[in-house]
Amino acid sequence: MINDMRIKIPSTVKLILDGLHARGYEAYIVGGCVRDSILNREPDDWDITTSALPHQIKQCFQRTIDTGIQHGTVTVLVGSRTCEVTTYRIDGQYSDSRHPDSVTFTRKLEEDLLRRDFTINAMAYNEEEGLVDLYGGMKDLQRKKICCVGNASDRFAEDALRILRAVRFSAQLHFGIDRLTALAMMDQASSLRNISAERICSELIKLICSDHPEYLRVAYEAGITRVILPEFDDMMETAQNSPYHIYNVGDHTLTAMQYTRKDKVTRLSMLLHDVGKPSCREMDEYGNDHFREHAAAGVGIATGIMRRLKLDNDTILKVRTLIQYHDWWMKADEKEIRHALHTVGKELFPLLLDIQQADTMGKSEYRRDERLRRIAQVGRYAADILQRGDPIDLKDLAVSGSDLLAMGVPSGPGIGRMLNAALEIVLDNPYLNTREYLLNYLKNHRNLILTEG
Repeated sequence: MINDMRIKIPSTVKLILDGLHARGYEAYIVGGCVRDSILNREPDDWDITTSALPHQIKQCFQRTIDTGIQHGTVTVLVGSRTCEVTTYRIDGQYSDSRHPDSVTFTRKLEEDLLRRDFTINAMAYNEEEGLVDLYGGMKDLQRKKICCVGNASDRFAEDALRILRAVRFSAQLHFGIDRLTALAMMDQASSLRNISAERICSELIKLICSDHPEYLRVAYEAGITRVILPEFDDMMETAQNSPYHIYNVGDHTLTAMQYTRKDKVTRLSMLLHDVGKPSCREMDEYGNDHFREHAAAGVGIATGIMRRLKLDNDTILKVRTLIQYHDWWMKADEKEIRHALHTVGKELFPLLLDIQQADTMGKSEYRRDERLRRIAQVGRYAADILQRGDPIDLKDLAVSGSDLLAMGVPSGPGIGRMLNAALEIVLDNPYLNTREYLLNYLKNHRNLILTEG
């Protein structure tokens, strides 16, 4: 125990600890909240471990939820805060590399900490006793290493997802991985095939949305991506012989990701923006590589990946759109930018520019400044267009479907064709977005528009 260690515990969490102590039970905050507090990071959650059995935990508090009571976990509600309280336990065999076949409750804190994944997550703390660090967590925090508790092969055999979690923690904390832990990761990477797509996806998103998405290379070198994202291995093995590039497709992607905002849609789009290149590579007579139509190919491949990872439809649609148009190097021309805002969407357009800027930063310096200036100018023009309120979408038109019905256009797809024809006019010339002009134009060109449609 380290008695001089002091961690500031939220008052509601302290109430739970005090409530358990008052009934004669041991209780500590444990895991990530201890680790993050020591590192001066804001904990996402505050978890408690205790010698009290689940039914005893429930007796101590008025408001509880049986969130995982078969594994000893009870959620305690204090005010608006919830906190998971789990009985000390020993996990049985993991025959499926995912879940323990059985759970045995224990009265010994050291046995509970021994079952945890990494030493930096196997520390406990309360104000009375200080820090309980039985397996070298503080030492590994100081040397900035991810190291398994006990035998690494045993820990990964219990839950193969820990192999990917090691890389994720490495990326989030900017830590290296202990040599024996890394060797066990490489040896057991294939067991990730036993893990559900949802759990894989959750860890992958946390990794690429960290401060160091380039640590995905660690997963590649350990053989992890060959199992969970084999398309990335293809990218790492695809050269880009071109004045515009200094990296292969995979290393270009890792570099570019570091220049993007840390949200899921942008980072996923950046990860997958060039996933179509391996299948589109062609070399010309001078030895230069070309990747014609790689964006279109990438949309299909990326969609398959995202569905395999069980991502939600909204994310899939947004990422597909950004991949499809990431290579649209539009001119600093208001007409073209209005069309781009309409095609890509007002919400996604800033993300597209972010991706294009990062894409440029991941390439060679050849014509880099020229491209960056153009992206910045396009961004300024787009901001002016939106601030002025230029018409971008059908809802911005000065005419509506009701106007066309009143004109005698039958309801159905013809209404849509007429409105889209009007939109094309005002995207080119926004000053023509008046009810009088558009109705007159549509009346005069009605037959042509409906026939062409």
